[in-house]
Amino acid sequence: MAWETVIGLEVHIQLATQSKIFSTAPTAYGAEPNTQASAVDIALPGVLPVINANVIRMATLFGLAIDAEIAPTSVFARKHYFYPDLPKGYQISQFELPIVAAGHLDIVLPDGAEKRVGITRAHLEEDAGKSLHEAFDRETGIDLNRAGTPLVECVSEPDMRSAAEAVAYARKLHALVQYLGICDGNMQEGSFRVDANVSVRPVGSSEFGTRTETKNVNSFRFLEKAIEFEVDRQIDVLESGGTIVQETRLYDPDADETRSMRSKEEAHDYRYFPDPDLLPVVIDEAFVEAARADLPELPDAKRERFVAEYSVNAEDAAALTNSRALADYFEATVAAVGGEASTHGKPAANWIMGDLSGALNREGLTITESPVSATQLGGLIARVADNTISGKIGKDVFEALFKGEGENADAIIESKGLKQITDTGAIEGFVDQVIADNPDQVQQYLDGKTKIVGFLVGQVMKASKGKANPKDVNQMLVAKLDAL
Repeated sequence: MAWETVIGLEVHIQLATQSKIFSTAPTAYGAEPNTQASAVDIALPGVLPVINANVIRMATLFGLAIDAEIAPTSVFARKHYFYPDLPKGYQISQFELPIVAAGHLDIVLPDGAEKRVGITRAHLEEDAGKSLHEAFDRETGIDLNRAGTPLVECVSEPDMRSAAEAVAYARKLHALVQYLGICDGNMQEGSFRVDANVSVRPVGSSEFGTRTETKNVNSFRFLEKAIEFEVDRQIDVLESGGTIVQETRLYDPDADETRSMRSKEEAHDYRYFPDPDLLPVVIDEAFVEAARADLPELPDAKRERFVAEYSVNAEDAAALTNSRALADYFEATVAAVGGEASTHGKPAANWIMGDLSGALNREGLTITESPVSATQLGGLIARVADNTISGKIGKDVFEALFKGEGENADAIIESKGLKQITDTGAIEGFVDQVIADNPDQVQQYLDGKTKIVGFLVGQVMKASKGKANPKDVNQMLVAKLDAL
């Protein structure tokens, strides 16, 4: 039987506020355990939660960015369940009236096609604390620093049909919240956590199969692997005559498998009811329009502008706009080159996506940690463009910049004597010598094998230590060979 995969994602997005959603306790990552949990966060008697206004603004920004409906009135509810790291015995969330509903995100699939993924809702809630198992022998430590940290939980429609589509959606959402400045996107620190709801059904069926939820996946690679494993597992169970149990599962990256964690709760299990300590959140049109005015240029619009303004292809534009930091670096680089943006956009994209990305990956650095600033890279590109140095020598200058061997490209070119030779007399001397030293290759050219000229150009470049202008060399070689 042929099977169709059905995937919906629930993504917990930690909002980049300085304080928690209902208290003034700080949200900084990495503090000593239990030093950032206030009386409000753990619901001690006599305290009352007060909503953080910046949380409402960030959720509104998010809703506008996904072209969703912003609810004029939304309500906080108590969601009851019992974990050691949930100090109240309930979580303040939103249930029947979330702040954001009915949005969408357009993704680009691996084959270049576009697909729209619906977003059912995005609601505000507080995070729980954290249970720590590794540092304790047969015990569990509880750190409540995270309790009360503000989250937007973004719930998609079950519109995705493969692990690749799910990863494309998660990456797009990850980039979007960073563009908006509402989340730092740090998956290792838990700022962006993905729950994957996965089911399978016979191809052609309109009914959904029984789903499982794989919780708290914190990398795109693990998300892809977890979904692929779960799809294969469910198909194996069904084809062997079994049934799928609706349950919560965890992905073990070491074993590359999902494992059952607990049975999946339904809404009635949580005994939701409106939180009596919190008033409904009422948002007027003026608040929404003020948030709209704060929206930055979003990834899709930036990608289209890069194609039009900088003459880069769609694939490069998509890669450059994957993160706001990378897009900003690219634009600063082009500006540093000077002149027409459309002329220098493609070379800048090539250097950034090629040499710079390779060097950063090699050293385990991000674009914000690059030893080569956008100004320095732009200066280097300018010297290649004006023929001060060749592209080959440019790579040597780049490596020197990356290692911190000079303040800028000009300083390195001067100190190492790397200026390109443009004097025709000097180039002619190298060309004549190469022709004299390579009679067999010269004869091949004369016999019609004109591609051999590439070899001869290489010999001239080698003789000139890469300093001769390759274009001038090629023209002079061809002229001299044709005259033989």
